[in-house]
Amino acid sequence: MQLGINLGYWGAGMDADNLAVAQEADRLGYAVCWAAEAYGSDAATVLTWVAAQTERIDVGSAIFQIPARQPAMTAMTAATLDSLSQGRFRLGLGVSGPQVSEGWYGVKFDKPLARTREYVEIVRKAMTRERLSYEGQHWTLPLPGGPGKPIKLTVHPQREHIPLYIAAIGPKNLEQTGEIADGALLIFPSADHLEDTAIRHLRAGREKAGKTLDGFDVCPTLPLALGDDKDVAALADTFRPYTALYVGGMGSFKQNFYNQLAGRMGYEREAAEIQEKYLSGDKQGAAAAVPHELIDQTTLLGSVDRIADRMKAYAAAGVTTLTLAPAGFTLDERIAALRAGTKALERAGLA
Repeated sequence: MQLGINLGYWGAGMDADNLAVAQEADRLGYAVCWAAEAYGSDAATVLTWVAAQTERIDVGSAIFQIPARQPAMTAMTAATLDSLSQGRFRLGLGVSGPQVSEGWYGVKFDKPLARTREYVEIVRKAMTRERLSYEGQHWTLPLPGGPGKPIKLTVHPQREHIPLYIAAIGPKNLEQTGEIADGALLIFPSADHLEDTAIRHLRAGREKAGKTLDGFDVCPTLPLALGDDKDVAALADTFRPYTALYVGGMGSFKQNFYNQLAGRMGYEREAAEIQEKYLSGDKQGAAAAVPHELIDQTTLLGSVDRIADRMKAYAAAGVTTLTLAPAGFTLDERIAALRAGTKALERAGLA
């Protein structure tokens, strides 16, 4: 099992330290550094900046939002980033959510599975540098009846095949991801529930494509907080607002993928309470309603030995790249957490 690092969103208050974190992860042998985007910083700019100041670590988008870019533009960005980084780019895609898609980008959030499939097909076709033509439900290239003509990508990517990941939560999206992608980006993963909530759906998609999970990258992100094992409850409490935001407020009452995931993990009643409080404006009450067990199952908390035991469980559950989001109020604390991840991986016998 490999390790990755997730820098999250730029502009979150830790920008001055993020480059140092990425460079330390590069020095420690982490496999990939991911950057996210929502409606603030874009991932492509951040990844270019990081790639220019690191040597070995891959840089990956987690995610490029599908409603934000036309698929041909994503192919251009991927080819450029892969060339500039000398073959170190990983392309992560996702549909985002209804609020961001429709409120920020003005793109209707409908038929996300079909849109994702077409998007991936166009990106991959463009990356082959053949002349681009496509007829689908959501995209037609060139537009019929106009001056457009099939055009091919002029940039030569560093590699013929750039690894493509999809951020997936729901069963249908996971199955399609297994069918059409090279890896899956997961969030709020519990090793105890991973087979039922993700792996079996990914496996079904691979089987549909005539493949196995061999070579497919199962890549969840987990926050990591280093501390004494007797202080695990206090460490977990620091993640209450984070968990409440996703389970309670990331989406509408009817459409919150993270809330539904918590329900599939056995926390349906608690997830409903968190959402009710959060959407009514009681964010503090929503955070208080998050069960300790849900936080502990979806983070890495405590000593190096405790984290190593958890890493073993994730590896046994089918994780191939474990992406860490090291917690800390200072750069030194984040670096210490990053180094603890490497020590834990070695202690678990997974390095």
